[in-house]
Amino acid sequence: MPTLLTPPDITQTSPGQFTLSGNWTTRAVGNVAQKLDVMNAIDTSDVVIDASHLDKIDSVGVWILQRQLNMLRDKGKTIRLLDWPAHSQKLMDVVEQQISTPLLISAQQSLLEKLGRKAVAAWNDGFSLLSFIGESALALLRIAPYPLRWRWRMVLNNIQIAGFDALPIIGLTSFLLGIVIAYQGADQLRHYGANIFVVDLVGYSMLREFSPLITAIIIAGRSGSAYAAQIGTMVVTEEIDAMRTIGIEPIDLLVLPKIIALVVALPLLTFFSDITGVLGGMIMARSQLDINFHEFIVRFGSEVHLPTLLVGIGKAVIFAFVIAIIGCYQGFQTKGNADSVGRQTTRSVVQSIFIAIVLDALFSVVLSILDL
Repeated sequence: MPTLLTPPDITQTSPGQFTLSGNWTTRAVGNVAQKLDVMNAIDTSDVVIDASHLDKIDSVGVWILQRQLNMLRDKGKTIRLLDWPAHSQKLMDVVEQQISTPLLISAQQSLLEKLGRKAVAAWNDGFSLLSFIGESALALLRIAPYPLRWRWRMVLNNIQIAGFDALPIIGLTSFLLGIVIAYQGADQLRHYGANIFVVDLVGYSMLREFSPLITAIIIAGRSGSAYAAQIGTMVVTEEIDAMRTIGIEPIDLLVLPKIIALVVALPLLTFFSDITGVLGGMIMARSQLDINFHEFIVRFGSEVHLPTLLVGIGKAVIFAFVIAIIGCYQGFQTKGNADSVGRQTTRSVVQSIFIAIVLDALFSVVLSILDL
């Protein structure tokens, strides 16, 4: 059974003299701070602390006692220690010196300094991302001539998770988006008797812009976050270090299959999004503008050409690479605890969506200049 410790106590044996007793240690210190309040009512200028009946004291008990004695010193009292063991006396002296030392207050950073630090951090992060892209490219070139080294099972598994399993949410979102586009367009085109042009509106907007972008955003939140969380958890549990120890390159095993799978899956998902989005617009055009399905399909086939579809598919390939590489990179940036996993997962989603939107805007500008 554990030994019961005598609780700490302080007794005023004479005016200005206090005797400590019991164990002033971490395990037994309890509410001793309240017992020290008896020292606040003394009138003498000299205070004597007698340790002749003290069983034991550690740094916690010394810190609590010195905090009270420091308040007495501030009132002009003189403190004297009586019958203290040598090691406890030394501990009291050390804590007395430290407890009176003012805490260092960090200097307030100016706005320019904060901007500079953020710029340096962003530069370092960008350079690290480029290094990671380079490592992944070299790994791809290293295993490309050897098909037997390709981890086809992992590639197919990632295609199923990131592609096939995402079909319901992609289809529903794109279908509703097609309905919204057709509904908003119908409200305006009806006033000018240009009902048939809703086909052009739905076709071009879905195939060129909305389908690849909305698919990329959903996959960034769904699969990109999963990549970061999976790799981040493996970093925390030291599985990445274990792979390197037994001679397995983590990039070969974890990064390349995800990149290849997403580059294959995202264009197919985008094509599926095109179909469901146009289908939603077709249904809304019939209900709002009296354009039957045959008229819609004929107009769609004559006005919306193949390059429009290829532009959206090409965007999807770029978006897939960006989402996969950022998700994996942020996973490897995890620093040893669960909180870091959540932080890097959030960062991967935010960065992937932001870069996808920026690239989509750049594509729009460049394709407009090239008249495509």
